[in-house]
Amino acid sequence: MNAPAALFEPVRLGHLTLPNRMVMAPMSRARREADGVPGTLMADYYAQRASAGLIVAEGTHPVAAGAVGPGAPGLFTDAHQDGWARVADGVHAAGGRVFLQLMHAGRLAHPDFLPEGAHPVAPSAVAADTLVHTSGGRVPAVTPTALTEGGIRNLIDDFVRAARRAVAAGLDGVEIHAANGYLLHQFLAENANLRTDRWGGGAEGRIRLTVSIAEAVADAVGPHRAGVRISPSNPFGDLAETDPYGAYTALVRALAPLGIAYLHHGETGTELDAAVRELWSGALMITPLPAGRDKPRAAAHSLERGADLLSFGRDFLANPDLVARCRIGAPLNEARPAGFYGGGARGYTDYPALGGPAGPRRTPRD
Repeated sequence: MNAPAALFEPVRLGHLTLPNRMVMAPMSRARREADGVPGTLMADYYAQRASAGLIVAEGTHPVAAGAVGPGAPGLFTDAHQDGWARVADGVHAAGGRVFLQLMHAGRLAHPDFLPEGAHPVAPSAVAADTLVHTSGGRVPAVTPTALTEGGIRNLIDDFVRAARRAVAAGLDGVEIHAANGYLLHQFLAENANLRTDRWGGGAEGRIRLTVSIAEAVADAVGPHRAGVRISPSNPFGDLAETDPYGAYTALVRALAPLGIAYLHHGETGTELDAAVRELWSGALMITPLPAGRDKPRAAAHSLERGADLLSFGRDFLANPDLVARCRIGAPLNEARPAGFYGGGARGYTDYPALGGPAGPRRTPRD
């Protein structure tokens, strides 16, 4: 794996100096302990990967009804905060930096794993034509409850409270998840958002919730501690966007004045990619195309076109020392799908590093 030299250059991100441009992408691993609390196993997993320029920890729900699955962690109780403090302490002790992704599943949640009486919510009462994960297997998504005006206002407050807890836990910041079929993405997509009030209709209304949450979080914890993730045209969760260029250029223009730490953009292979780069003057994190095995070429192409940071998913999952391997062109471990979601250490913290078993790497931290 012959990665471009620029990938290993330091870069400034908000209040942090990152030693390289390789970001560990947020990946759901369903390893939380009881009641959504991150445990020691999760702390070990992230500490093993602290050589990443930045870790963005897995999607974490800011309220009980936002859980994406039975193993997803939360951040709305003191116990949750204490668990994430263990993660932050472990990563920092190993010399790393870590943001936390805040996500709400919206209509991709399911009553089977939500607290008694809770029901999935969404912009409109439109069920996704897809299967969702439950402890009993994959089942059809249910019809969600459309959020009221008051519910939307409460949701914004939920994100703010979770962001404050993240910072209090010692995490370096939060990434607001407006991508990959989940609630904020549902507000952006015309087939899931049928609203005619100020939170729907044209692009200005459909982007309003993402912008409002980003603005509120930035005000609460500082713009240098906030990022936003988008994935235009991603159909996951039965979403369809008829005019992604118009919607996402409007969204990027609205986010730009907030001065947040970064925008995390999933490339589309269309003219929208160039437009995002032109409109966004801050740090730009890219999940590059193609999504195949030729990551060095994809990384080099993205850096040449103006990306500041590159997001890597399964390669970090399977290689705790991915940065070192890429730097010297060493072969990579293959990810084992059997350990992707749920379980214990197998397929999670047992991937070997070069020259021996994986383990936290202790280095000075900026």
